[in-house]
Amino acid sequence: MAVVSSPAQFASLEAGEFDVVFTSPDNVLAYRFLPDNPLEHLLNVKVLAGVDRGLGLSLWTTPAVTDVANVAGSVVGVDVPQSGFAFVAFALLQREGLAPGQYTVESLGSTPRRAEMLIEGRCAATILNAGNELRASAQGCHFVSSVTDLGPYLGTVLAALDDVGHSEAQARQRFVDVILATSRDLLSGELDEVACEVASLALGLNDVESRSHLAVLKDPRNGLILGGRLSLAALRTLVDLRREFRPSEALDRVEVSLRELGDDASFVD
Repeated sequence: MAVVSSPAQFASLEAGEFDVVFTSPDNVLAYRFLPDNPLEHLLNVKVLAGVDRGLGLSLWTTPAVTDVANVAGSVVGVDVPQSGFAFVAFALLQREGLAPGQYTVESLGSTPRRAEMLIEGRCAATILNAGNELRASAQGCHFVSSVTDLGPYLGTVLAALDDVGHSEAQARQRFVDVILATSRDLLSGELDEVACEVASLALGLNDVESRSHLAVLKDPRNGLILGGRLSLAALRTLVDLRREFRPSEALDRVEVSLRELGDDASFVD
């Protein structure tokens, strides 16, 4: 089920409307450790598995903005201003010479919604990924830079509340196993045709764009994570972005508690 924003997603998770969510690991970090998160209270949430490294997460401008310098004084669309994707947008804009305060930040919701708004010119720039960047490119939007310029990155994880019963834990582990098996088959090439067909139907991509999306899924810097293992280096990139754009003393505890986000066997370093 699609959600309108990450705060809505975690409110639904807390309410028991969702058992497992696909989300940014920065959200898990915020809701587990940082009381100033959008819900303004902590949740006992954990990462069940890493899914991808960003899936082409990158900064794009609307068709009318051919020079990123012209984003100054205009709207930058984000999910919510204190979220991981927003911090990526701020960091990539800063690398282009635009500091926070030189543009207006607006909460425009989920990535597909922001893609539509960028295409329509309702924001000057935003962060896109997961095939939405290909849709935007086809409509004349302009690529600026990639999250890979910031270091190792963890884009999507499977997350859930930690305090569940044995039967529920077993059920969601079966779900995780299916997702990881599908990722393995995608990376091996067994599902190439199916993946392209699904990308075409779900994202409205043509054949060339669907093949480009498949290449992103398999890309070792952007794509799917074999086995769902978590990288501490990638998690530290998230902490560094928060230190830069939403500093908090609570981040000192986060940095030494990153392994609490998942099980010990979940990490590769």
